[in-house]
Amino acid sequence: MSNKVKIGIVGGAGYTGGELLRILINHPHAEINFVLSKSHAGQAVSHVHADLLGETALNFSTQLNQDVDVLFLCVGHGEAKTFVQENSIDPKIKVIDLSQDFRLKGHGQLPKINNQEVVYGLPEINREAIKSAQHIANPGCFATCIQLGLLPLAQAGLLDKVHTTGITGSTGAGQSLSTSSHFSWRANNIQAYKTLNHQHLGEIMQSIRQVNPANASKEQVIHFIPWRGDFTRGIFVSSSLYCEWSQEDLEQLFEDFYADHPFTHLGKDPIFLKQVVNTNKCIIQIEKVGTQLVVHSIIDNLLKGASGQAVQNMNLMMGIDECDGLKLKAGYF
Repeated sequence: MSNKVKIGIVGGAGYTGGELLRILINHPHAEINFVLSKSHAGQAVSHVHADLLGETALNFSTQLNQDVDVLFLCVGHGEAKTFVQENSIDPKIKVIDLSQDFRLKGHGQLPKINNQEVVYGLPEINREAIKSAQHIANPGCFATCIQLGLLPLAQAGLLDKVHTTGITGSTGAGQSLSTSSHFSWRANNIQAYKTLNHQHLGEIMQSIRQVNPANASKEQVIHFIPWRGDFTRGIFVSSSLYCEWSQEDLEQLFEDFYADHPFTHLGKDPIFLKQVVNTNKCIIQIEKVGTQLVVHSIIDNLLKGASGQAVQNMNLMMGIDECDGLKLKAGYF
């Protein structure tokens, strides 16, 4: 691609905005035109994101600049829809929303921006739709990790009464401080929250029904307990269910499902969080005892669970190599 993709970022002061900036500053085909943050207007981006000192001379702006090809919305849940409603976004601009505002279908219909459909941006099941999409709803972090561990089973009709636990780092709660995000609370501490009622369950079930219409008649089959962990980045999910298939057949099922997807991999050895932190990867491991199957899946919540996947979607939308800007080494040590 000869010309660079002109980028605008709305809400660039938070964790996802910072990671998006870090990726796009070093992306071979991207040029950041503006980063909007009303709370930090006029300040240097590197003042808020100190890791970008020496990397960019950008300052935060207060105005929406329509001279862009792609607009990333890194605002809070509920704020993206309001922003779209209050601003006349040029229909030629492609929008990638990182909030949950446009993820769920209404009455079987895709949500819309500027009367244009918003495609759910999980490349492992929607790659072709993403390539031709005008707008994308980026999946949630827990939703991404859980779905990638379960979708091959869903397609094969093997899902029934799945019990899932998942633990996430403090960055999953965003930058705004609350009692449970202070270091003194998080350190040496874990807590279950939103038990059986997490907001990502709707989009998980939506994808499960998409890959196998036979699942449409099923009620909620995912019983999910999320946990707050005493670390900063990453999600580790374990899903258990009854399954009569052999370990070998299950591994083949997963390898076939993800054969053409560069960021999702099946690991044969026990997996651990440091394998994926600072990457756009999802790594999956299968364990089986008798008829009890456990599927482990891990991602970096800020990358494959947010900004990395958003850039992956941008690459697909703009006809760029899917992996450009995302060949990142894990923070292994």
